[in-house]
Amino acid sequence: MTAYLLAGGGTAGHVNPLLATADELRRRDPGATILVLGTAEGLEARLVPARGYELVTIPKLPFPRRPNGAALRFPGALRRTIAQVTDIIRSRGIDVVVGFGGYASAPGYLAARRAKVPFVIHEANAKPGLANRLGARYSPWVAVSFAATPLPHAELTGMPLRSEVTALADPAVRATARSAAHEFFGLDPARPTLLVTGGSLGARRINATVHASARAFTHAGWNVLHIAGNRSEVDDPELPGYVFLEYCDRMDLALAVADFALSRAGASTLCEFAVVGVPGVLVPYPVGNGEQRFNARDLVTAGGAILVADEEFLPAWVDREVVPLLADPTRVAAMAAAARSVGIPDAAERLVSMIERALAGGPGPSPRDTGGSA
Repeated sequence: MTAYLLAGGGTAGHVNPLLATADELRRRDPGATILVLGTAEGLEARLVPARGYELVTIPKLPFPRRPNGAALRFPGALRRTIAQVTDIIRSRGIDVVVGFGGYASAPGYLAARRAKVPFVIHEANAKPGLANRLGARYSPWVAVSFAATPLPHAELTGMPLRSEVTALADPAVRATARSAAHEFFGLDPARPTLLVTGGSLGARRINATVHASARAFTHAGWNVLHIAGNRSEVDDPELPGYVFLEYCDRMDLALAVADFALSRAGASTLCEFAVVGVPGVLVPYPVGNGEQRFNARDLVTAGGAILVADEEFLPAWVDREVVPLLADPTRVAAMAAAARSVGIPDAAERLVSMIERALAGGPGPSPRDTGGSA
């Protein structure tokens, strides 16, 4: 019986692909032992047990970025955590470690190396994080979601997604789900639907601009499904054809019904759009390391999306660029086909196949499979 240790967490961007991979491992090998390594503070503390997997926790160890007391304490804390994870690997008979980035991954990689078990890395973003940059130095098994991700040994597998979403790559499944979505959200089935989303917390610029342009969208003959987030500063404009939600727990139905989207450019969201074939306008999050702009490159280059800076996404830009586009169904359909052309619906299967190759001790990816560079 094979035992897997999946390391990652903190944010949904790490936890969701981890869980999709765990589900595929369980599907292929129902008798496998699957442990998840995370922290008590991250989303994994709630989502992993809820999905039926065992969570083992380690201390949250942010990498120090300035010389201070935390930086002095970090090496000792890291050594203790690596020792703790090494003990878990040995005592639970772990055969392979799979990391998805985040606080738990770096100790997982280093402990796997110490315990002499193979480890596989999955990088969700086009601009890799520190833990995965470290791990990729020591493993030939590196999976990436985007073709240009600059990691050594990178093989393009795509982003593991929930089966409810990947099923929508089948037009017949999507058509059935689309009909259910019209009823679930109370949308007019005779109109196309514009999906607006900025993530679970929302996106201030997207919310404000869409709220100001609400009548322009509905007058153009579109439904609007606006998922504003839990911290939204706008409210329901109460227009016919405009459905306003703070939170949506059926994003599979939202994707099924969407004909166009206005969205941030988070890695999972982009991969969902590509798999389902949802074109859109992407407004990357303007704070941080700029990873969302890099994430969007494949979809934009293919012609499946338009990129606009956060500060430029204003009602005047919407009137000039978006409203005329929505009035052109031929262009919308062409963008949808372009989005589908870069979708990878079998990403979880591809990643699990890599894990199986790592377990078998076979060679690393061939040059033709390489999606990134050293």
